[in-house]
Amino acid sequence: MSGDSIVNASAIPTVLRQVEQWVCWKEERRDGRLTKIPVTPGTGSFASSTDAETWADFRTALAFVQKGRADGIGFVFTEEDEFVGIDLDKCRDPDTGEAEEDARNIIDRLDSFTEVSPSGTGYHVLIKGELPDGRNRRGSVELYDKARFFTVTGDHVEETPTQVARRQDALVAIHREYVQEDEPDQETGQGATTEDRTDTTSTPDVDLDDNELLRKAKNASNGEKFERLWNGNILGYDSQSEADMALCCMLAFWTGGDRAQMDQLFRQSGLLREKWDEVHYADGSTYGEKTVERAISRTSEYYDPGKGGRSVETTELPAATDTVDTGKENAYLSEKNQLLADRVAALEATLEEKDERIESLETQVERLQAELEGRENEPEVCEHEECDQTDGQDPATSLVSRTKRLLGRDDG
Repeated sequence: MSGDSIVNASAIPTVLRQVEQWVCWKEERRDGRLTKIPVTPGTGSFASSTDAETWADFRTALAFVQKGRADGIGFVFTEEDEFVGIDLDKCRDPDTGEAEEDARNIIDRLDSFTEVSPSGTGYHVLIKGELPDGRNRRGSVELYDKARFFTVTGDHVEETPTQVARRQDALVAIHREYVQEDEPDQETGQGATTEDRTDTTSTPDVDLDDNELLRKAKNASNGEKFERLWNGNILGYDSQSEADMALCCMLAFWTGGDRAQMDQLFRQSGLLREKWDEVHYADGSTYGEKTVERAISRTSEYYDPGKGGRSVETTELPAATDTVDTGKENAYLSEKNQLLADRVAALEATLEEKDERIESLETQVERLQAELEGRENEPEVCEHEECDQTDGQDPATSLVSRTKRLLGRDDG
């Protein structure tokens, strides 16, 4: 494998190339699996993601690969830098380039430099930020900010930025939604995914027909929000996919997690589109099936008509039914506000520079006008001897006298 074929150096952001935190890697088979082993650029000895003595600058690492001494280059994350790497594994079709829905959602929200992994089956997203406390991996999503190296290809995903952007709010939201601990978040009510959670309680047998369920949902404390989504209004959401998830979380609550009824109801809503039945995942699942599955996994409480005679019409619904519309929406709005604030600050700085330039130009104009007026008021200097006779005369009178002599006229 040549260095030229696996590393597009020109596409790698300058801010990364300027840092001396680069290693190389070789692919070796260990325990029956292919593993990428970090090696020191120049020597080929084993490199450590915690030993800076085994790292090098970008050019040295790239040259080592181009000479055929290694299979690729890698960037090391440290506590001292502000970089965070998001590794999305087994979510891309290497033949078609199609990404799974979750991967596309994460990439779009992080909106920073993204590249295709060496295998072609995943993505690496690089951002600036601070990784939240807690676990850093779940399923095919991994987050790293120290003591880890990332393989870097420079195989840039075209629709993503070419630079490494600061995305703290998006990072926090994605960590909470995709990698968080099993214990539900107190603010959002969002807990573990179905594959990680051991469910010790059975879901209630709601047994509401569609019409009765819709009546109760629309008359509940968040009924207005439910009805907006039911009618296809996605106002307040960054994408329809997020609105789809919000409605499905509410349907999960009211149906007791009944997948068939959730799907049946969603198909009656104004949010239904062709995408619902499209296969978007490697396991053959459709977008709709996966959305229903994940809505159920994010719902920790269900409507129970027999629990203490509780009336949902007058009782606040659990936060899990509003997961997307509170935690996620607030994170998005916070991130947008930060971007707008940065943009306003940049514009204000530009205006300040322009004001200073205008002030400087006005000063120059005033100086030039003063010089011009001074020259106009200076007496005319004549090189002829007869001009000496005008000494002591008014400049205007002297000018008239000289003009008459030149014209050969003397009125006495």
